[in-house]
Amino acid sequence: MISKSKFSRVAVAVALSVGMSSTALAQVTSSDLNGQIFGPKGNPAPGTVIKVTHVPTGAVKTVTVNSAGSFSMRGLRVGGPYTVEIDSDEYADQTINDVYLQLGEASSIQRMLEPQGGVENIVVTASQVSSLSFGQVGPSASFDLETLQEAPAINRDITDIVRMDPRIYVDEGGSNGIQCVGKSPRFNSLTVDGVRMNDLFGLNSNGYPTERMPFSFDAIEGVSVEIAPFDVIYGGFSACNISAVSKTGTNEVHGTAFYDFGSDSLKGDSLEGEDITLGSYTERRYGFSVGAPIIKDKLFIFAAYEKLEGANTFDRGAIGSGAINEVAITSEEIAQIAAISQNVYGFDAGSVPASLPNEDEKLLVKLDWNINDSHRFAFTYNYNDGNNFAESDGDSDEFEFSSHLYERGAELNSYTGALYSDWTDNFSTEIRISRTELDNRQNSLYSDGTIGGNDFGEIKITLDNELIGDDSDDLTVYLGSDDSRQANDLDWESTSILLRGHYYFDNGHTVTFGYESDDLDIFNQFVQHSETSLSFSSIADFETGTNAYAEYGYAYSGDLNDRAASWGYTAHSTYAQDEFYLTDDLKIVAGLRYDWYTTSDRPVENTEFTAQNGYSNTANLDGISLLQPRVGFNYTVSDSTEVRGGLGLFSGGNPNVWMTNNYQNTNVTGGEVKGLLPSLFDGSITWVNTEEGVTAGPGYSVPASFDELMDAGEGGNYESNNLDPDFEMPSEWKISAGLTHITNEDYVFNLDLLVSVTQDQAMIKYLGIEEVGVTDEGYIEYDRNGYGSLELTNSSEDSTSYSLTGTMNKSWDNGITLTGGYSYSHAEDLQPMTSSVAFSNYQYRAFTNPNEEVSSLSDWNIEHRLTADIRYDVEWIAGYATSFSAFAVAQSGRPYSFTYSTGDSRARFGTPFLDSNNVLPIGAERNEEESSWWTKVDLAVRQEIPAFMEEHTAQVTLVVDNFTNLVNDDWGILEEVSFNTSTLGTANPESRQGDASLWEIRVGVNYRF
Repeated sequence: MISKSKFSRVAVAVALSVGMSSTALAQVTSSDLNGQIFGPKGNPAPGTVIKVTHVPTGAVKTVTVNSAGSFSMRGLRVGGPYTVEIDSDEYADQTINDVYLQLGEASSIQRMLEPQGGVENIVVTASQVSSLSFGQVGPSASFDLETLQEAPAINRDITDIVRMDPRIYVDEGGSNGIQCVGKSPRFNSLTVDGVRMNDLFGLNSNGYPTERMPFSFDAIEGVSVEIAPFDVIYGGFSACNISAVSKTGTNEVHGTAFYDFGSDSLKGDSLEGEDITLGSYTERRYGFSVGAPIIKDKLFIFAAYEKLEGANTFDRGAIGSGAINEVAITSEEIAQIAAISQNVYGFDAGSVPASLPNEDEKLLVKLDWNINDSHRFAFTYNYNDGNNFAESDGDSDEFEFSSHLYERGAELNSYTGALYSDWTDNFSTEIRISRTELDNRQNSLYSDGTIGGNDFGEIKITLDNELIGDDSDDLTVYLGSDDSRQANDLDWESTSILLRGHYYFDNGHTVTFGYESDDLDIFNQFVQHSETSLSFSSIADFETGTNAYAEYGYAYSGDLNDRAASWGYTAHSTYAQDEFYLTDDLKIVAGLRYDWYTTSDRPVENTEFTAQNGYSNTANLDGISLLQPRVGFNYTVSDSTEVRGGLGLFSGGNPNVWMTNNYQNTNVTGGEVKGLLPSLFDGSITWVNTEEGVTAGPGYSVPASFDELMDAGEGGNYESNNLDPDFEMPSEWKISAGLTHITNEDYVFNLDLLVSVTQDQAMIKYLGIEEVGVTDEGYIEYDRNGYGSLELTNSSEDSTSYSLTGTMNKSWDNGITLTGGYSYSHAEDLQPMTSSVAFSNYQYRAFTNPNEEVSSLSDWNIEHRLTADIRYDVEWIAGYATSFSAFAVAQSGRPYSFTYSTGDSRARFGTPFLDSNNVLPIGAERNEEESSWWTKVDLAVRQEIPAFMEEHTAQVTLVVDNFTNLVNDDWGILEEVSFNTSTLGTANPESRQGDASLWEIRVGVNYRF
């Protein structure tokens, strides 16, 4: 029997509360509703009938309260409103109107019924009995439709929304990737209507498989982020899980239409008192959404379309050019190099990049079928195709002509069908099947878009500026086709199956069990230098064609497809869990999850590798598995305070590109021919494989001697890539404890502590070398003792990370709502693994020993982060609302390291070969420096205006990104260090991130009906 004193406030004031979140490998697509119904004396009220009606569609679910006074409903649509009718033969009936369900959150109703006493029915609204603050088990954040519509979302992306949580940092100065509690975006999971929409291959640093969010912003009903859930149906991530669910059609025709506009005239043109030069551009976005009944109360359709016609801008330029970031080259040198390229090599190198147009198009269509009161079916189709133009070599000591830029894009098609069934009041199931297909593009700007069809190879020219006396001020100039896009093609297909059941026992236990599989097939071709790369040590050498270092990569068979990786695997998961109340106030969730891989695909064997290292390079993922125990609790301390916590093991998010390297880079099917060419134009070189319609010569052709060596299979190679045959599934223990307290004035306070221990971390080690001594400075000396290979393996060193987060939210009757938060984070890892290339992962970090296993501060750690979401709704004009919304953030900078220059790094390690400024001074630690703090405010103003019909709403909108910089051009400036390293002695290692630092305005109109 429940205590009346403990139950009173919950029953009368805050009875409808958030409970356990429910997502899976396919993650969140629906909401749950459960609860307890008691009589006037706190005794269970079995036999009471609960009828839940989704008002927009007329869908009805009915269950009967069991002997313990409990009930549970699964698979409900996100949003609402719902009407909940409580029908008792013994007590007065109750009806709760205007109930809204959050994505991935199981709302809980606890009601104490009144004696009949002549009262036939008690009617209340959800606002009278609701609090969306209670019931959580782990740290999480949920964002409803109102937040999506009111936030200053200048990018129309969920990144504009989830950043409101202080634990979640969005890399606005770079890829716009979502970084949860200091972890890499590669370790997140993203789903829409159950379809995995994160980057399954791992090529993109934004975490999406496409260039931007792959679904329309207006299609979203809600978004949730789970950082440490302890429900066993979560999987496929170790950083955080992000789930979105789309809207649905209803019995009424409803929809939206929007248009917004931005341009260089609506963007800042000065920083810190200096005028800067921006490329000229305009951006337009427009779209619509519509939901409607096909058959009333039965079949519904919803569709959303969105189009972007935008631009990419670039911020590097010559000395004195007024560019946001001026690099060590003069306008005269740029003109001289361009003239040589045109007159001597017959190639138009292009211009200084300023802006280039891009596009993005999205379409989502959803059908929702109420088969009957017990079964519901939903089908979703999602399409996205978009592109960007990007720099390949964008450091502060590099300059690219526009010909060296490349287009990156992708076309995505996904299909999913889900069947939700209630077989009895106690047993429900969910069956989901989905298919996703992605065609990725990585084309040089001057390419015809076919593999090997670039018109001109890459040229690199080093300018030895001699300003400082070492090579720290040298600059490399690039033109022609970027070496990594000369033969680059990626396609993947994924098929997922989910079978899940929930059984609700009369004693209050809810058992969840299921099986899931994800089948992934990958084709990836990545061959550098297939159109050649020529390097010169001066402009003079470039002009005369002397002392050119040439590189040529191809397949020994003459067919580049033979160097592609074509492989796949199936990831399986099964799980079982029990959720129950140990006492009236203590809820327990406990279960086991088991993940395992199967595959029959193996890399081609390299017999030389096997002979020298004593094992084969043909290891694969087959049989790798992990058992993940999890337990969580929620304890109600009083009617205004609860505590929560849990312990669980998680795994997932490791990019498949790391595994693909082992299939592609075996050094068996192709290689590299390279060497110094004393003169390109003295007639000593015969040029072959010439592009159509041009004169044979450097850039357009291949030296015959190089081609002959390739045909003979005598090309050299860099290190091969392989998988450790004892590779284990990387995993992370998450331990959390939290507290929620609601004051008498309805201030809601949350406090969460999260500790994670990452084990068996994926890392790259260099095989075929051994330690032979120590230098006078203290560095390890290596010598070769076997076949050189970059091995994907596990570290034996664990990394411990922790964060402490506090939030407060409050709404006032005058229309003001405030949510504020602070998070302290200390996240560690061994290797940041930022690249898709094994050698880059191995070397692009700071270390004192390239093969070391040292846990250090993460590249993504933001130590201090304060956020505030402030909204104000007012009606200054009768009948026309005005809304103000502001997002403010103040955060410490990203960490970085001071290292030796590239030349000095190489001098300290002759073996293995290094090609970056990556060696730390002895005694230094990776990422012990910190960039400057960043503070900014974004603002949105929306004013309703007369619409075409009374039931419709029209708005004009103004969104200002970095309003602080608009007020003062010294404010809101984001400064970071490229690749988290800077050469020792650099006076100012940070560079301004132009797009994030400058204010920008978008104006638009929004129409809802």
